Amino acid sequence: MQLVPNLLIIPVGIVIGILVSAPVGPVNVLCIQRAIERGFFGGLAAGLGAMLGDGLIALFASLGVGAISGAIEYHRQAIQIVGGLALVAFGIKLYVAPVAVESVRSETGDTASLRDYAWDIPKTFFLTITNPGAVLGLFAIFGGVSTFVEVHSHVDALTMVASIMGGSFVWWLGLSHLIGRLRHRFSTAHLANTNRIAGVLLIGFGALLIGEMIL
Repeated sequence: MQLVPNLLIIPVGIVIGILVSAPVGPVNVLCIQRAIERGFFGGLAAGLGAMLGDGLIALFASLGVGAISGAIEYHRQAIQIVGGLALVAFGIKLYVAPVAVESVRSETGDTASLRDYAWDIPKTFFLTITNPGAVLGLFAIFGGVSTFVEVHSHVDALTMVASIMGGSFVWWLGLSHLIGRLRHRFSTAHLANTNRIAGVLLIGFGALLIGEMIL
């Protein structure tokens, strides 16, 4: 029984995690908006949900790429419509929501505010696992990893999952830190416009998902 994983899996997994997180999409839009409005912890909370979603998808991929990806393809229409409706709902809520800039004190120790931030974790987790394109993309990447690095045992597979989650976390941590440092340059009017732009983008992403299934 193999107890030590192939160590080459770790850097490969980290790179995969960064690559699947970096493309501009609904989760990136929501993370940037949260970091601008709420600061570092707001953006990181949104990113953590995506990281957990990526980890769950990678875990399923490690258990059986063919069977699970086939099931996703079979139920793709339902999954995509649900995900699209959720994006539209989040977008509308964000568009009409009043601007609420958290204080510096709340970023550095207000547990009530941190509890509020935690509500974004299940939101981005749900958005991640209901995006069939992202899910199947990660399955395809995971299935092609054997071309570059051998994944033979359960230890190797779990190491790959953990490394992908680590890469995803690095991306969201860096993005939240960068936006959080720049957020104080935004006025209330800028923040209101940012919310509206982010809301429109989320509605657009959702409409595309739904439209693809209807047309």
